[in-house]
Amino acid sequence: MLLDTHVLVWLFEGLSRLGDQARQMTANHFSANRVMVSAISFWEIAMLAQRGKILDRVDTAAWRETVLSIGLVEIPMTGRIGVAAAHLFDFHPDPADRIIVATALSENAPLLTADRKILAWSGHLATFDATT
Repeated sequence: MLLDTHVLVWLFEGLSRLGDQARQMTANHFSANRVMVSAISFWEIAMLAQRGKILDRVDTAAWRETVLSIGLVEIPMTGRIGVAAAHLFDFHPDPADRIIVATALSENAPLLTADRKILAWSGHLATFDATT
């Protein structure tokens, strides 16, 4: 299972926005060492933290190391993923979302997200609503 950026923050910051079913699904995948995140999510988190939008006064590099140390698997951005992200049919233009979706597709992993644009996308991606 691949976590969207906001789901990663919700999960590790204990925010109640993550639904019970999504929380259970994540716990099940963690027990099997199968919870992944795109490397671009850490860039998004660092940018948001730098602007004071999330993770107030947290060293994002240390935060990343902490979440990786408990078993989260970071999937690097590769040229193959970049090309796939550029070729997503009928998908909105946000580059980070494109990379996250292309990463999920390349890993053949379902994506846990609350992003309505991603959930509504007609492409061949297994998605789960993180708010349920």
